[in-house]
Amino acid sequence: MSTDVVMDEPSDLPSDPPTDPQTDEPATMDVASTAEPTDDAVATDATEPAPSRRKYPLPRVLAVANQKGGVGKTTTTVNVGACLAELGQRVLIVDLDPQGNASTGLGIENRGLETSMYHVLMQDVPLENCVEPTDVKGLFVAPASLDLAGAEIELVPAFSRETRLRRAIEAVLDDYDYVLIDCPPSLGLLTVNGLSAAGEVLVPIQCEYYALEGLGQLLRNVDLVKRNLNAQLHVSTIVCVMYDARTKLADQVVSEVRDHFGEKVLRTVVPRSVRLSEAPSFGQPITTFDPRSRGAIAYRDVAKEVHDDSTQRVG
Repeated sequence: MSTDVVMDEPSDLPSDPPTDPQTDEPATMDVASTAEPTDDAVATDATEPAPSRRKYPLPRVLAVANQKGGVGKTTTTVNVGACLAELGQRVLIVDLDPQGNASTGLGIENRGLETSMYHVLMQDVPLENCVEPTDVKGLFVAPASLDLAGAEIELVPAFSRETRLRRAIEAVLDDYDYVLIDCPPSLGLLTVNGLSAAGEVLVPIQCEYYALEGLGQLLRNVDLVKRNLNAQLHVSTIVCVMYDARTKLADQVVSEVRDHFGEKVLRTVVPRSVRLSEAPSFGQPITTFDPRSRGAIAYRDVAKEVHDDSTQRVG
């Protein structure tokens, strides 16, 4: 497999942005309501209950993936992980992004680490030697370092290059209820490793103009990994993030996503929030930084929906 898989968009996804049904023009901001929403407002929730969703046995391994940058992958990974830990689950976050934002967002300084995900992938260091505890009870992180940027190239000639992460996670899986893999914003070998190791894919979708751009490419690559490397892989969860209640466009994006993906889309919609943007600079998830904010309320609801899809662990 090549290091970057590029494919055409599928025909069943909309190629154009949502339009205003009355004018047939691109949807614009609703100027009738321009007041800035406060962080004390209640998190946005869906208008109708979702159909009964499929149940998954614990432990669950979810790859949080979207090849577009800036769509809330790391924010979603960190905060869903923290909220699942609040529910009493043992959660491991695997940081596969060379930028290491999931690590620093949980208070782990990723400069000068003795062991990181680079060593796990390239030097066969056991994953348990890399795991660091966080300030949140039950939440652990396997940090990334800048060395991971070179791993994309170093993995090319490596033996079993696409399944190295899978073997590493399998060795520690019984110690956790959830493993969340924060994939980089690309479709290279690091993301392929994340998809090969996971049973499910969680896709955050930004409620903005280009929300569905490139999503078809991601879905085709998920299918490619499923057919060639990981027969269990499938997209189980889609969460709409960065929702701005001041715009008609956000509602139309959410509506189109629900129309195309049905029960895979969570009922909870995560609002755009200043507090969510500020929390990583303090090395804290939103539930610690501002537990009563809109972002914290929304991500608790997301985590509850994810956990409600799980069956009781056996043994």
